[in-house]
Amino acid sequence: METPARLRALATEAVHAGRDDLAGQGLHAPPIDLSTTYPSYDSRGEAARIDAFATTGAEPDGPPVYGRLGNPTVARFETALARLEGTESAVAFASGMAALSAVLLARASAALRHVVAVRPLYGCSDHLLTAGLLGSEVTWTDPAGIADALRADTGLVMVESPANPTLAEVDLRAIAHACGSAPLLADNTFATPVLQRPAEQGARLVLHSATKYLGGHGDVMAGVVACDEELAGQLRQIRFATGGVLHPLAGYLLLRGLSTLPVRVRAASANAAELARRLAADPRVARVHYPRIGGAMIAFEVHGDPHEVITAVRLVTPAVSLGSVDTLIQHPASISHRIVDAEDRKGAGVSDRLLRMSVGLEDVEDLWADLDHALGGPSGTGAAGRMASAAAGRP
Repeated sequence: METPARLRALATEAVHAGRDDLAGQGLHAPPIDLSTTYPSYDSRGEAARIDAFATTGAEPDGPPVYGRLGNPTVARFETALARLEGTESAVAFASGMAALSAVLLARASAALRHVVAVRPLYGCSDHLLTAGLLGSEVTWTDPAGIADALRADTGLVMVESPANPTLAEVDLRAIAHACGSAPLLADNTFATPVLQRPAEQGARLVLHSATKYLGGHGDVMAGVVACDEELAGQLRQIRFATGGVLHPLAGYLLLRGLSTLPVRVRAASANAAELARRLAADPRVARVHYPRIGGAMIAFEVHGDPHEVITAVRLVTPAVSLGSVDTLIQHPASISHRIVDAEDRKGAGVSDRLLRMSVGLEDVEDLWADLDHALGGPSGTGAAGRMASAAAGRP
């Protein structure tokens, strides 16, 4: 007897969600449907299905119609991600920014252009809101000021926890309560559903840059919003109208990435926790930011020149993005948050000496040796180096 999906553990869902029908088709690996269009000899029926989509945005019954309306391979990924996040639906897009743009456009179409947001957010998310590129108006506040910032035309409250790049955390349940009837969007890119499921704490929309941990191998770009079916219908209509669709091959890679998501996140998080401990004890490091819920992201401020650290790494890759199997490091004030005004960066805790590191699956001793070298000074002479040697049983 099949275990009911609602009783399955996350690790089981990660492997099986979106694939439940494969055995019945005599398949083991999910197929990739690359069709852009599909034949139909019932144009009256086709018209009725398109009219139904235009009314509610619900996925059309029956065979696919057109690649911009939906794709079976992408739909498998959406089903799986919704199951992992504990939502009714999920809608995938060509990138995380395309996903956020669709949310803003959907709210604006209901004359709800005002957004209340808490810094820090990912730099391009911050810029999209601040610049009003999609006609939105933003009020920046701290978590305690959300209720007072709400207006009659507030269509969205947006937070990111842990936040990019400082890893600051917020009480999602308390914020959801403060939102009243305004939907809360929580960017869960850093945590993933392995560490937290914002929908269980009151968030109505959960945003991912699926490029990061969901894909997990640095070879796919995508975004996805997990939400209730009512909002999902609106997002599908925006996606159809604007064309921000996810390519089927990307959908396939993302579904494959989900199967190892719990294992990857937990292994990388163990490495990150150990590196955070060593960095916190190192006199060359001024401050370490590591979230209470754990995770594979570390932010740290150095006493010296952060650009010299970027230049000196050899095993760690100096590059933007995060969530891959290999370790990446970057300087937010120069790259990911460069587009944010300097004073706004500082106000959000993004100092010029801050480095953000996405810890991968390498051996932690090899990672530490590279960081120890990049931080400067004789190798292993810092407090963290002594701690590492002691832990490894070396004099």
